[in-house]
Amino acid sequence: MKTAFVTGGTGFVGINLIDELNRQGWKVTALHRQSSDLTYIKRFTADLVEGSITDAVSLARAMPANVDAVFHVAGNTNFWSRRNAEQTRENVEGTRNVVAAALEKRAKRLIVTSSISAYGIQKGEITEATPSNAAQSWINYQRTKWLAEEEARKGIKAGLPAVIMNPGAIVGPYDFGGWSRIFQIIAEGKLPGVPPGGISCGHVREVVRAHIAAVERGKIGENYLLAGTGASYAEMFGIIGELVGKPVPKRLLPAPMLRIMAQAQAALAAITGKPPQLTPEMAATLAKSNLCPSRKAQAELGYRVVPLRTMLQDCYDWMVADGRLKRAA
Repeated sequence: MKTAFVTGGTGFVGINLIDELNRQGWKVTALHRQSSDLTYIKRFTADLVEGSITDAVSLARAMPANVDAVFHVAGNTNFWSRRNAEQTRENVEGTRNVVAAALEKRAKRLIVTSSISAYGIQKGEITEATPSNAAQSWINYQRTKWLAEEEARKGIKAGLPAVIMNPGAIVGPYDFGGWSRIFQIIAEGKLPGVPPGGISCGHVREVVRAHIAAVERGKIGENYLLAGTGASYAEMFGIIGELVGKPVPKRLLPAPMLRIMAQAQAALAAITGKPPQLTPEMAATLAKSNLCPSRKAQAELGYRVVPLRTMLQDCYDWMVADGRLKRAA
């Protein structure tokens, strides 16, 4: 039986990964923080161990020796500058600690969950050959995901067989606070308009299957983009509106208006201390649109591109089943 150690196992991608590892017969050990909500992860089969990627001692103690694969899924997706320090600690120092533990415990493979954001803000199509400009990005999430990849590459130079996965927007069940928020905003009639940009996304189940395939078929030191389904926000939000049975505003919010809205919300958040729904970082990314075809992952990892409506339907069905939304009449 193959063995896996998973960080971030209580999150969106982590839970789907553990579900798929169970389906494929792996023995799973999952790291969780003392404060983690274990409600969903306990639905699956995994040995739960307490620790944190930012606590090198607890991490090394939790990771089994000679594990077949370490899946480093944990990450901080914050887009609010007031939480940049915490994000840097978790994304960069956390990855550094995972790499060190994997080397110490002689892990046979490390699969790092990065992001398309590690390429920075680009013009046009993004492929694995696109030079990243994230090191100079003012958006901390982009910069820290690139720096986390650099930690993985340092591990590779030290002899660690690691592969880097770069998902785009991920859609599907067990989404606790990502794109599922748009379903709720539209269902409550609180969407002021539609951003001008677009996304390239992937179904979470295909994303995690590609992670597992990378253990044997991924090339050490290489990146794999996991997206492939391109859509404008108008198209995406329109489908969500159909699913929740609510009209979506046809008004496009131009980039300058998004920036003004974000600056106003950020100013208010500085007073209240509550995270804004729209930050300047979010506004910058919502105004962009990049195609990400994911041909390399399809050819080498068997990654499948799923229609947008299918992945949105799966997310919606899970939200209804979990009591987060009422099914539209």
